[in-house]
Amino acid sequence: MKHILFLIITLSITHAEQHDIKPPRGYLNNTFLKWSAMFGWIDLVNTKPDIPPDIEAFIDVKFKETEQRSLFLDVYREKGINNSMPLIIFVHGGSWTKGDKKDYLIYLLSYAQKGYVTASLSYRFSQEEKFPAAVKDVICGIKWLKNNAMEYGIDSNNVAIVGGSAGAHLALMAAYSMGGSFGEESCESGSASQKVNAVVNFYGPADLTTDYAINRKETNFFIGADYKSQPEKYLIASPIHYVTKDDPPTMTFIGTLDELVPLNQTNKLDQSLKKVDVYHDYHILKGWPHTMDAARPVNNYTQHYMDKFFKQFLRD
Repeated sequence: MKHILFLIITLSITHAEQHDIKPPRGYLNNTFLKWSAMFGWIDLVNTKPDIPPDIEAFIDVKFKETEQRSLFLDVYREKGINNSMPLIIFVHGGSWTKGDKKDYLIYLLSYAQKGYVTASLSYRFSQEEKFPAAVKDVICGIKWLKNNAMEYGIDSNNVAIVGGSAGAHLALMAAYSMGGSFGEESCESGSASQKVNAVVNFYGPADLTTDYAINRKETNFFIGADYKSQPEKYLIASPIHYVTKDDPPTMTFIGTLDELVPLNQTNKLDQSLKKVDVYHDYHILKGWPHTMDAARPVNNYTQHYMDKFFKQFLRD
C-alpha cells in the first residue's frame, strides 16, 4: 500500500510540474502601472540577492582584452558537483550604453541552484565602440566559456543564452549569426564555436530597420550613424536578417505595455522563425511593461516556462 501511495504522489507531482500556468494579471495602462509602482503596490524581486552557501562563484574572470577595456565574466555553480552540467549565459540590457553583469543575479543564482552552470558577461558599450563590437564581445564570451569548460564543470555541447532588452538583441545576434563575419575575430586560443542550443529573448529588438527603430537615439548611437547614411548597417545589426532553419529553438517574453520595444518587434521575429520552422515559444503578457520580470509574479511565470524550455532543449 505504501508503494502504491508513493507512486500516486509521484505521478501527481510530475503532472503538476508539467502543468502550464497562466500569465499574471497585468495593468490596464501605463498610467495605472506607474502609479502602482510609485506607491509600492508591485511586488518586486530582490535584484541583489546574497550568494547562498551552496553556490560557488567565480567573479571577474577576464575573457577578453580590448583597446577600450578588459572584459570580465562571472560563473556560478553548485558546490560539490563532479560531472559536467549544461551552461546558461545571461546578457544584461541597458540600451547598449549601460548595465552590469550582476543585473541578472536573481536568474544566475536560481538556475545555478537548479543544477546548471550559469554565467554573465560584460561587453563594450556604444560610447566605447560602435556596432559590431558588442556582438563580437558576446560571441567571444561564449567561445571562452566553451574553451574553458573543464575548469568550470561545463558541458560545452549544451549551452543556452538569455538576454534582456539590448542584451536580448545581442544574444539573438550571437545565436543566429553562426558562420557570419562576427565570429571570425580571434577571441583567444581555442577551437570552440559560438553555437548555442537554445536562446531566450526578453523583450529584445529584432529588426533595427523599422521606422520606430531607426528614429530611436539609442539605435543611432549603437550603430554610429543615421539610417539614411548607412542603411546596410541597420540591416546587418538586425537578428531577423540572420534567421535560417538551422537557428536554435527560441523563447520570447514581451509585455503589451512595453514602451521601449514595441510588440511588433517580437511579432516580426515570430513570423520569421515560423517561416523556416524554427521552434518558437512565444509569450505575450497582457498589461505588463518593459523589464516586467522585475515583478515577482512575472518572474515566477517566466522561470516556470524557462524551466520547461531548458529541460526540453538542454540535456541534463
